[in-house]
Amino acid sequence: MDNKVYIFEGRTSTEAIEKGLKELKVSKNKVEIKILESEEKRSFFSILTPRVVKVEMRLKENVKDYSEETKKENKKDNINSKEEVVDNTEAIKRIKKFLDEFIDKLPNGKDLKYEIKEEENLVKIDVIGEDTGYLIGYRGEVLNSIQTILSNIAKRDYKEKSKVSLNIGGFREKREKDLQNLAMKIAGTVIKTKKSITLEPMSAYERKIIHTKLQENDKVKTYSIGEEPYRKVVVSLK
Repeated sequence: MDNKVYIFEGRTSTEAIEKGLKELKVSKNKVEIKILESEEKRSFFSILTPRVVKVEMRLKENVKDYSEETKKENKKDNINSKEEVVDNTEAIKRIKKFLDEFIDKLPNGKDLKYEIKEEENLVKIDVIGEDTGYLIGYRGEVLNSIQTILSNIAKRDYKEKSKVSLNIGGFREKREKDLQNLAMKIAGTVIKTKKSITLEPMSAYERKIIHTKLQENDKVKTYSIGEEPYRKVVVSLK
């Protein structure tokens, strides 16, 4: 078991525990928690003194150093990860067959075209045309759903490792720029307030944009928490 002891303070035990879990980047079931007794009794003259509660935390036996936990979490977002070369030939054939039938049934299908190309083991699909908003949805929700369908078709019952990226009407470029601007804005706020900020749930693609944009920032760091589809990026001071 890791014998290292971490001490955290707060106005209440709950606040101190939450602060500790956030800093250690672990869930409550991965630490041993002990609320430390006050070193002195509060007298009449100390009533106006801000109350400070201290808690002691130890990482449990099955939990390594929290920095290792962070590295493991970031791997889930494919940060700086190397991948083996994948043959996408058959996957692309199945994708084309599906897209031809799918687009043909759309209201404005005759006005839509698509292009497919491979880039770094990724099958990139770009749908071009007017009035594509209904295929994108709010913040790309519909687009991401279609991409999931295409990914399943490419993987054929998950027996293959093909990865798919779908772009419709230039949405990805616009979203990437918005997320990069958001990342810089959040980093500035974290540096100014010295407090961590947890972003809203994002897809793996969007989280990677945030991670990549702030990766070389020497004042902040990023990591992800939670499980899909509610996984979030946290930006904090280094």
